[in-house]
Amino acid sequence: SISIMLGLGAASTAAAETAKQTAVFAGGCFWGVDAVFKHVKGVAGVVSGYAGGSAATANYGMVSTGATGHAEAVRVSFDPAQVSYRQLLEVFFSVAHDPTQLNRQGPDVGSQYRSAIFYTSAEQQELAQSHIGQLTAARTFSSAIVTQIVPLQQFYPAEDYHQNYLALHPNQPYIVIHDLPKLAQLRKQFPALYR
Repeated sequence: SISIMLGLGAASTAAAETAKQTAVFAGGCFWGVDAVFKHVKGVAGVVSGYAGGSAATANYGMVSTGATGHAEAVRVSFDPAQVSYRQLLEVFFSVAHDPTQLNRQGPDVGSQYRSAIFYTSAEQQELAQSHIGQLTAARTFSSAIVTQIVPLQQFYPAEDYHQNYLALHPNQPYIVIHDLPKLAQLRKQFPALYR
């Protein structure tokens, strides 16, 4: 009976993993974007990393030059039964970053800080385009949305010291000034999603 129980456990774990989906967002320094999505109910995990360039240049030193094609990005693993991709888009556009800043985010300047959605399916592409269309029609922002919507080729996890950065360095001045306010906004704008 133990082997039967183990078999069922493995099957249910596999089913739970299959149910999870992945979203990849870039919106400036990945520290704050990572922290925002880690506080969204239904998000199983967030990894900071690089998307848009090649494996050979997927390291912080090279990405920081702005010449690699990479953007600092986060890979969000989520359970669509608890949080929808559309809800993740709402968080991305209203809390995680400013989608009207071209190749920059706050004090960080360069194409590596661009606003981008790296979609993993045609459905994600359509939802992202539709969401931007709705925000534009509603004139939600005073400037045009500059977010790129591009297919995800590959995601490369960033160095260990960039992972879970806000939680490990809550008193670091950059975090206090630029990223803790994002968590306060998340709690205020999306209380039902905040954890």
